[in-house]
Amino acid sequence: MQTGGFAKWTKHFEDERERRRAQGDPDWGQGATLHRAVWAGIQRFQVGEDGDGANLVGKADQAGDADYGQAVRLFVAEEQNHARLLARLLAAGDVPTLNGHWSDAAFVRLRRLMGLRMELLVLMIAEVVALRYYRVLRDGTDDALTTDVAARILSDERRHVPFHCERLHASLADLPRAVRRPVMTLWRLLLLAVSLVVAVDHGPALRRLGIGRLRFVADVMTSSHAVVSAVLVPRPDAWTSES
Repeated sequence: MQTGGFAKWTKHFEDERERRRAQGDPDWGQGATLHRAVWAGIQRFQVGEDGDGANLVGKADQAGDADYGQAVRLFVAEEQNHARLLARLLAAGDVPTLNGHWSDAAFVRLRRLMGLRMELLVLMIAEVVALRYYRVLRDGTDDALTTDVAARILSDERRHVPFHCERLHASLADLPRAVRRPVMTLWRLLLLAVSLVVAVDHGPALRRLGIGRLRFVADVMTSSHAVVSAVLVPRPDAWTSES
């Protein structure tokens, strides 16, 4: 089946949905044992993954591309599945979920300030930071259940970034050429600020997982070069992340 535009992304998401159904859930019965600082970090990321995505879906529908709107709905469903997986992981360690966190509330307010372009630019900051966090969580612990959950989420996030890059490329193409690179430069500055906040907020957890604050920030910023390139040139599929 050959598909073009965002129809191909709908197919990618649907194929992954079927693969997850065939794979089934992790073995929650094995339980999970982690340092309290790591649990605290998972609690905060679980809050960030949770949400109905109604604002993003509404803006996607307004963009007038039915294929994109459907792909966004499938993306939101994957994010909601991440929240479910993290909630089940917390339950496996007898750790409660949080009702909310200031960082998530700030992101939501910022994302809703303007239209789809701003929504995606802010969302991409969270996605790029999440890529590094879930890789640290996957590799930094010997707890089998945590490694499994983090690996599953990381696999999804690696598809989310090029998906958003493709839509952002189309969105920035509507702006004058001289404005596009400055927009992405400002995006990287905001990414740097957010990365520093995350590194400070999650510092104890990051140390337990084998990475220092500055290294975490440096890794996030290094990965952002490829993201910017994928947004500015018509080859978003060329963006790849580390294993």
